[in-house]
Amino acid sequence: MSSNTYHSLSLSNPHPSQISIWGKASIAFLSLGLLFILLAWAGKSGENPAWQLAAALGFITLGALGYIRERYGTSPAGIKNNGVFKASISSRGWTGWALGIFITGFYICLYWFPASLQGLIALFEPLSRVLRGKAADQWFVYGAFYTLAVLLLGIKFGVKYRHNRYQLIRTLSVVFFQLVFSFFIPAILVKFNEPEFYFSYFWPLKKEYLLPDDLNRLFSSTGHLGVFMAYWTILISLIGVPLLTYFFGKRWYCSWVCGCGGLAETAGDSFRHLSDKSMRAWQVERWMIHSVLIFVVLTTALIWLNSAYKGAVLGQWSMGFSKAYGFFIGSLFSGVIGTGFYPLLGSRVWCRFGCPQAAILGILQKYFSRFRITSNGGQCISCGNCSTYCEMGIDVRAYAQRGQDIVRASCVGCGICAAVCPRGVLRLENGGNIGLRAMELRTVHVREEEVKIL
Repeated sequence: MSSNTYHSLSLSNPHPSQISIWGKASIAFLSLGLLFILLAWAGKSGENPAWQLAAALGFITLGALGYIRERYGTSPAGIKNNGVFKASISSRGWTGWALGIFITGFYICLYWFPASLQGLIALFEPLSRVLRGKAADQWFVYGAFYTLAVLLLGIKFGVKYRHNRYQLIRTLSVVFFQLVFSFFIPAILVKFNEPEFYFSYFWPLKKEYLLPDDLNRLFSSTGHLGVFMAYWTILISLIGVPLLTYFFGKRWYCSWVCGCGGLAETAGDSFRHLSDKSMRAWQVERWMIHSVLIFVVLTTALIWLNSAYKGAVLGQWSMGFSKAYGFFIGSLFSGVIGTGFYPLLGSRVWCRFGCPQAAILGILQKYFSRFRITSNGGQCISCGNCSTYCEMGIDVRAYAQRGQDIVRASCVGCGICAAVCPRGVLRLENGGNIGLRAMELRTVHVREEEVKIL
């Protein structure tokens, strides 16, 4: 079977006339849920927004579950289960551009024009009172939408890749960490007047967790929980990350724990094929992500020096570096571009080009980790599915054709390339000698035209 033939099978879509009654009902439910959200955004929440919030989230949930059942639940499990579907929303068509503009606009409002979100903030007021014991703000609204997206689209991801045990467990992991560690626990901490703390984020992704003022605040907080938080962020950042990456590779965090990766794997799954696989993109990626890493390391070091010398190092510029990093990297890059550009550049823009945590993990994985995606090049039929589905822009097929293991530092170990391989060429493995195996050339593919020339 040729590569083009295979893709024509895996990218097919059902005709609208083939949609069942339940499928049409799911569209109606989604429309109603979005209508309630838009009415609230416009400031029409009414006297008691609790019922409107319940109706909006309920209809959206029912609609999403109906869509999942219609699109994935009724088709056979496996690599041709509506993989990367050929719809305009996932191929930079006009709907993809419209969605990208909408998400980008939402992030701009979130970061710099929160007053425009007052209607949505009022809608989530009852939920915030229950979970946090305080009024809602734009960040609680964002966290609620973010968590709902990971939860519902995580279910979609699990049904879609239900033939693969690794994908099911990994999806359960990212949903659990987002729901519990990034939403419920921080909210409950606020309710009990404790520091709002995200245990699944740490330096350098959460750079302030290793800055002197924040550590002093935790150490000086009443009770033992703040002290535990301070020691937690120090130990996990400086000891836990290298140790876990040595044993499990970059995947333990980027594909199992991180909320950014969780959103990319669930909400961004339909856009994974849009990642640029060119050599030029790889060169830009390496330059940008390591520049961000150097920036955050220097910023952290300068702030510590400034703190140690009582402001004599930076003077009035003491927080300038930190604010610049927060604006350009924390807001503009990771938020507006990193998520808003899903429908245009793929789901891992931030992870590929900007995340300093990913940069550290990638260096450790490439040179010190026991984890690799190994390949059996003799079985490769060059269908190209592995490269198509790689959200990190890696031309996996090129490695497989040479019989080499995947050694790119950007690989997050999501395992989708192995899940969609029709011949079982790729495997996720751990081993003591895997670093040496990575550079071995075990299989050479010769094209038919080259044989004729010889």
